[in-house]
Amino acid sequence: MTVSKTQTIASFAAAIFLATAGASFAQETPSAPDAKVYFINLKDGDVVKGPVLAQFGLSGMGIAPAGTEVENTGHHHLLVDVGMSEAELLEPVPMDDNHRHFGKGQTEILLELAPGKHTLQMLLADWTHIAHLPPVMSEVITITVE
Repeated sequence: MTVSKTQTIASFAAAIFLATAGASFAQETPSAPDAKVYFINLKDGDVVKGPVLAQFGLSGMGIAPAGTEVENTGHHHLLVDVGMSEAELLEPVPMDDNHRHFGKGQTEILLELAPGKHTLQMLLADWTHIAHLPPVMSEVITITVE
């Protein structure tokens, strides 16, 4: 059987694609053992008036903008009225009203939330918006907006 030059190039390209695609999904960015994210100005059970200022704290690691690969850094994500499963933590964090991204390195937001109870949780993600391993997440807090 004779293999043409075109078939050889196509097979080589497919092999490269599969090797690099698999590597991108297998990426794991380690977190520092003592890393911790937390809310500076909010605590579980708070009753607040809107708009709600949420300030983000981080210890044990540093902040770097999304797309900037620097060891022991990440950027904040705020989960509003939603959680993330273990499987979801292995994928890039979605970008919507429930998954707020702070890829420029921001450390606070003025949130417009409807009156009522809301859950908030901080998540630090790596330069590709994927949670570190192990994940650096705050406790879930519940606040009531008047």
